[in-house]
Amino acid sequence: MRYSLFLFLCLLASLAGAVEFDEHTRQLPLGRHMEVFEDVRGDASIDEILSPALQGSFRRFDRDVLNAGYSRSVFWLRLDLDYRPQAARGQQAWLLELAYPPLDHLDLYLADGRGGFQLAQRTGDAHPFTSRQIRQNNYLFELDLQPGQPQRLYLRLKSQGSIQAPLSLWSPTAYLEAQPGRIYVLGIIYGVLLVMLIYNLFIYLSVRDTSYLYYILYIASFGLYQVSVNGAGIEYFWPNSPWWANAATPFLIGSAALFGCQFARSFLHTAEHSPWIDRSLLGMMALGALAMLLALTASYGFSLRWATYVALLFTVVIFAAAFSAWRRNMRVARYFIIAWSAFLLGGIVNTLMVLGYLPNMFLTMYASQIGSAIEVGLLSLALADRINAMKEERARILYESGRKLEALNQELANSNRLKDEFLATVTHELRTPMNGVIGSLELMQTVALDAELAQYQNTAASSARDMMRMVNDILTLTELQAGKLYPRREPFSLRGLCDGLHGQFNPRAEAKGLSFSLELGDSLPDTLEGDAGKLAQCLGYLLDNAIKFTSTGGVCLRVRRAVVERGSLPLCVEVIDSGIGFSVPADGSLYRRFQQLDGSMTRAYGGLGVGLAICRQLVDLLGGTLSHQSMPGQGSCFQLCVPLSLPAQTAVASTPKHAAGTPGRHPEQCTVLVVEDNAINQLVTRGMLLKLGYRVRYADNGAEALELLRREAVDAVLLDCQMPVMDGFATCRALRALPGCAELPVLAITAHSHSGDRERCLAAGMSDYLAKPVKFEALQTLLQAWLLGQPAGSPPPGVQA
Repeated sequence: MRYSLFLFLCLLASLAGAVEFDEHTRQLPLGRHMEVFEDVRGDASIDEILSPALQGSFRRFDRDVLNAGYSRSVFWLRLDLDYRPQAARGQQAWLLELAYPPLDHLDLYLADGRGGFQLAQRTGDAHPFTSRQIRQNNYLFELDLQPGQPQRLYLRLKSQGSIQAPLSLWSPTAYLEAQPGRIYVLGIIYGVLLVMLIYNLFIYLSVRDTSYLYYILYIASFGLYQVSVNGAGIEYFWPNSPWWANAATPFLIGSAALFGCQFARSFLHTAEHSPWIDRSLLGMMALGALAMLLALTASYGFSLRWATYVALLFTVVIFAAAFSAWRRNMRVARYFIIAWSAFLLGGIVNTLMVLGYLPNMFLTMYASQIGSAIEVGLLSLALADRINAMKEERARILYESGRKLEALNQELANSNRLKDEFLATVTHELRTPMNGVIGSLELMQTVALDAELAQYQNTAASSARDMMRMVNDILTLTELQAGKLYPRREPFSLRGLCDGLHGQFNPRAEAKGLSFSLELGDSLPDTLEGDAGKLAQCLGYLLDNAIKFTSTGGVCLRVRRAVVERGSLPLCVEVIDSGIGFSVPADGSLYRRFQQLDGSMTRAYGGLGVGLAICRQLVDLLGGTLSHQSMPGQGSCFQLCVPLSLPAQTAVASTPKHAAGTPGRHPEQCTVLVVEDNAINQLVTRGMLLKLGYRVRYADNGAEALELLRREAVDAVLLDCQMPVMDGFATCRALRALPGCAELPVLAITAHSHSGDRERCLAAGMSDYLAKPVKFEALQTLLQAWLLGQPAGSPPPGVQA
């Protein structure tokens, strides 16, 4: 009875010094509020600890964190907690945290309600991860504290490694709110290591330098060591292997020392420049390998102490190697010294903390991780600098070859540019003589010829038209390459476009005994908005090929619509033939310019091989698609889809308005001034005008034309755009300033065919536009509209239709 009373009085006296806290407490460090008893023999039980003799052996701890270093003793911690909320409330849950994951054994004893204490939780690094009450890398215990009722608890600590006890009491909410900061720090550290590992792995796979391989193995070893020390290893990688959870730490320290020394030897070339440093590194590699072996065979305590001393010696030797390389004026040594200085400082701080010479706090706990992250980043910079040095050396060696290659590339680019310019110039210049040839042949049709001469004339005219088509194809191709073509948006008649194509290609098909069918969807509107000229040009290339490569059967032009979407109409046109077909080339050469599927000298079909290339580029320019299907011997089908628009009901056509002229006038009453510097074209144009009955005046350049207009009046001017002294555009602007010439019809004639030429002519004040070669019917129609006041296609007065 006397003994029980004495124990009760001792308990009351000790509880009088319990740490008090209320519901507003978020975190309470318990280092200075706990009492510690060191059980040197390590065999005391909880009943013995509760005895009066040992109760008096507990001593108040006067530091924030218990740091016993490597000790074989068992440490008992006694805590008295007094929860005194300011507002009346019931039982409150609190979290007791011991933030040192490498601790081997940790037992929690709580009051059993009968005056004694019982084991409430047993966990530690030497137990499976499932033994933890709350699954965290640190040790967490949930305590249910009654308001105003002091509660005592005991913690028993035992470990073969360093014994640390950073003990805190948390409210659950505060603990959850504090976790992101710690996770962010660890995430940054692990992220740096992982990024550097992957980065150097890719570099190693690219350059096959063994320095990168050793560095990758070093990063992997040290990164896994940090994972093991921080408790993430047993939490995520080996939760059911307590033995490896302990053995991994010394094993990975030895592995990091082994591969780190080999990396230093390879990176700094110590075998060539510093034999004694190289031998020291080899010795450290042997010690690291021995640490790995001891981790697997010896006790955890001995192997961990061995690995710790190896780590200290490793940082010193590595730093000495870096300093030696710096004295040899190695370029990368400065990065190496700074990197290993950061690692050395972090390692020393962490080791002194583990040995008990520094307090356990956030900075000392994670000093080696922070230092290693800095070191890994700086060493990656050193490796990158080494790559830069190698690149500079290669660049110096290959400088002359690179300069020669650059000169050859420049020469090739100039050759391509000159080729395109040459093609554009040649095709442009060919238009002028071809205008004379075609014009003369058309004039021959107006005179009586016998059958033989008529046949010769037809042959010459057909050959001239073929030649002109090839010139136009090459010019279109060069304009596409130069980016001088752009799509127009003008209203046009879809049926008129299709009927025109049918009228153009049907005679050719009939001449070969082929059928030519036109299938136009009934639901298609007749008036659409788009670039009819380029669409007709694309279809012309496809129809030309279809007729060319078809000997029996026929050709079909099928036009259909897609789904209409808010004023737009995607138009799909198919050109189908029953010709020879082809195997689709895998290299995409079908749409290459100047390329044919059969490019031999004995090929059966001629042509430049630019039709499909121009067609594809024109379709791309219009924002459409071009696809094909074909089988040898079974014909082909090319499908062209372009987006068109439905014109607004109130849209007004942008075509120039023709002058009404004087109804009833005859060509003999009209004088036309021809301004042309080329004598042949001047002769041909003059002949056409005389055949049509007009009076003709001519001038060789713009200056002569202006002088003539000052002296006499004319009814119209046919003006060549490209002339010496004064070109057609300047001539027209000057002409409009002359008295009585403001409304004079000025009709442009040019060998150019750029998309913007028509707009350029109209902007310069010209009335209309006619491209070379000038055709007899086109000239007749244009003059009828501007001079005789007749609709296009109407015969002049006095002429029978």
